[in-house]
Amino acid sequence: MKVSVVGAGYVGLVTAACLAELGNTVTVLDIDRSRVLLLQSGSVPIFEPGLEEMLNRNLRASRLKFTHITHEAIDAGDAIFIAVGTPPQEDGSADLQHVLSVAHQIGQYMKDFKVVINKSTVPVGTADRVESAIQQELDRRGMHFDFAVISNPEFLKEGAAIDDFMRPDRIVVGVPHTSVGERAKHFMTHLYAPFNRHHERTVWMDVRSAELTKYAANAMLATRISFMNEMARLADAFGADIDAVRRGIGSDQRIGPSFLYAGTGYGGSCFPKDTRALINMGHECNVQMRMIEATEEVNRNQKLLLLERVVSLYGDDLRGLNFAVWGLAFKPNTDDLREAPSRLIVVELLRRGAKVQAHDPVAMLEARQVIEMDLAEDKALVANLLMAETPEAAVNQADMLVVITEWKCFHSPDFDHLAHLMRTPQILDGRNLYDPIELQELGIPYQGIGRRNDLEFNSVKSSLGET
Repeated sequence: MKVSVVGAGYVGLVTAACLAELGNTVTVLDIDRSRVLLLQSGSVPIFEPGLEEMLNRNLRASRLKFTHITHEAIDAGDAIFIAVGTPPQEDGSADLQHVLSVAHQIGQYMKDFKVVINKSTVPVGTADRVESAIQQELDRRGMHFDFAVISNPEFLKEGAAIDDFMRPDRIVVGVPHTSVGERAKHFMTHLYAPFNRHHERTVWMDVRSAELTKYAANAMLATRISFMNEMARLADAFGADIDAVRRGIGSDQRIGPSFLYAGTGYGGSCFPKDTRALINMGHECNVQMRMIEATEEVNRNQKLLLLERVVSLYGDDLRGLNFAVWGLAFKPNTDDLREAPSRLIVVELLRRGAKVQAHDPVAMLEARQVIEMDLAEDKALVANLLMAETPEAAVNQADMLVVITEWKCFHSPDFDHLAHLMRTPQILDGRNLYDPIELQELGIPYQGIGRRNDLEFNSVKSSLGET
């Protein structure tokens, strides 16, 4: 089948490469010529495991093509995926200017029936606006072509996007209940047939329900994370262990074990943006999203927790102290620092006079760039930030190790060696990677998130024990 994808960002590249891998002919349009040239050469501007290999394999097979010429891409596909960015505006709502711009371009250049597929994360009602924009251009041209605008939201986890696309647990498709909607459903049935050979994974629904499903799914997952982070704070207060609590509730089949890990809060391009957009959608129709608002507030506070613990131990003046930071990306297997807790923590440590020695397996170049932007008004502080080539180099002569991202290479360190390298061995574990008992036996002061620990370093006392 012939498909075009507009937008060579994260979602667009994964969608295009995976559809080409299934044997389709895919043309990708992006207005950034330098990005197109880079992709044509087989290089990928983002880090996603397996993506570069898949992209090159399909380039060589001539199933995948990149272009900056709009009419070429629109002519090439019987279906056009819109996979451009929808960044948040100041009020939290999604900015649809890029989506609607693509819609106008489709209307300007289409010459026959097209299935227009919203892959971008867009507010409820966006398909109607896309349809109006396309029709406006057709009317201006004095042309009439049938077309269908449908919703097919993505559910891709950064770091596992290829597997998520090729082995989906569900494929949500929203189509209008019209004759052109039936034509679109027929096309999508054939396009996604490889995923439904053993059992049906496609969930068909109306367009608005599909648009809302994307936001509801991300809001649910974000809520689980914030719930566990709030429980972790309570566990700290009472001397309980959140990891035991997690196992206890996760074994309930009605709850399940996923997204129940306490930590430093969620980040990335999806959860923060989508929860805020959902809150904004509620405001627009006078529905207060109290639970989602609480989820967002808990997450904002959780990102400050590690910094609060550092300040409670050392005070606000951190001059003369060296902090090792393990992990900068918002999650493992990506170089994405959007809304990453590390940005806030590193910047605030530097502003308090500390030196920071940070290591991340793939995100250090991106991290230095965004932290320099975050410190635009305090550029001199960047001199106190060192990007260390190895985890061991980061902890050398450090007064504290702060673990922010749970990369696999951080899971099983040689603690004796770390203690030897550090000036004052102690660990602030923002992802609960380590066993408090093991660290206690080694004599290394340790504090996790909601992890029971009797060492003096853990200054959080049970309120019951004090009374």
